[in-house]
Amino acid sequence: MVGQARASVIVAGGGIGGLSAALGLARKGCKVTVLEQAEVFGEIGAGIQIGPNAFHAMDYLGVGEQGRKVAVYIDRLVMMDGKSGEEIAHIPIDEPFRKRFRNPYAVVHRADLHGVLLDACRAHADVTLVNRQRVVSYENTASGAKVRTESGDVFEADAVIGCDGVRSKIREQLTGGDALRLSGHVAYRAVLPIDKMPEDLRWNAATLWAGPKCHMVHYPLQGWKTFNLVATFVTDVNHVGSNEPGTREEVLSRFGDIVPRARKLLEVPTEWRRWVLGDRDPIENWTDGRVTLLGDAAHPTHQYFAQGACMAMEDAVCLADRVEKHPGDFNAAFVSYQENRIVRAYRVVLSSRMLGKMYHAEGVERKIRNSVLGAKSPDDFYNSLEWLYGGTGLAG
Repeated sequence: MVGQARASVIVAGGGIGGLSAALGLARKGCKVTVLEQAEVFGEIGAGIQIGPNAFHAMDYLGVGEQGRKVAVYIDRLVMMDGKSGEEIAHIPIDEPFRKRFRNPYAVVHRADLHGVLLDACRAHADVTLVNRQRVVSYENTASGAKVRTESGDVFEADAVIGCDGVRSKIREQLTGGDALRLSGHVAYRAVLPIDKMPEDLRWNAATLWAGPKCHMVHYPLQGWKTFNLVATFVTDVNHVGSNEPGTREEVLSRFGDIVPRARKLLEVPTEWRRWVLGDRDPIENWTDGRVTLLGDAAHPTHQYFAQGACMAMEDAVCLADRVEKHPGDFNAAFVSYQENRIVRAYRVVLSSRMLGKMYHAEGVERKIRNSVLGAKSPDDFYNSLEWLYGGTGLAG
């Protein structure tokens, strides 16, 4: 990075977005300090789906090969009607798909993907990882920016990136506190050993069973050693929770109208963890001077488009590119970054909201959904997804 080879950056948050940002900036010559609130760097959760756009981002960040090694390559994306047990539609994601979008579609355990990024950051001389430091505020200074952590420590640098998630303290200060928007949906997650997965559902696919006010998803993970299972349903819960213990009884009570073939899968897990799902309404500005937001801190989204981690990695690619293009001027780089990302990222947020309604359709809406999706050819699906999977993070 000409003219600013040793610029310093603080990244608040050591999740997938934070580590991607750190790696991207370090590869452009910045010295990066990542502050993570947890005792150790790691990820909670289970499986995530990774579209071609995320592999584009991983290649840019120099971890594409490692990311491909921990992924499972499925053959199809399948939507089943949970009420009738019939297939609604499927999208082949084999060689024609890969040729069209120049990369595969895959599934991966969140911890494995995080581990790839963490290893790359640990191996980079210009990335410093610091645990047990929860950022609670920031301040622009005459020469850069600084943050204060919960423990009272102060860290200073030329710029700050808020990658501190859906409950971001940096966003709270930057916006003055915009409300988290509850979806009324709760997601229960479990990971099953392969021998606990019913044989007639061991499909090499990311499968979604759509039911009235509920849906469930399953796909293989970790070299077919495990299966990821997510059960989501509409509820009147009015609080925000993540990674809470859940009960088998609550899950089963919400899937009474699902065909036995699918419902029996929900009887298998002995332990569930639950997340109350929320996002935030789009905002027109993510940046305050030398401070900006990235990933869930900027544009938290529901999981229905399977793009949360993908968008965070794209953000990191764009951010690194803009910092390189504006050497020594983080203010300009951050404004350029957000202008490039806002429309694309919020298109995912708003599209995810619509998908949630479609998955949970009832009555006539269910029949319309099945008819419209069932009439689509693979090329129809590919064309409708071009805007998403053809992206690289550098243009939005």
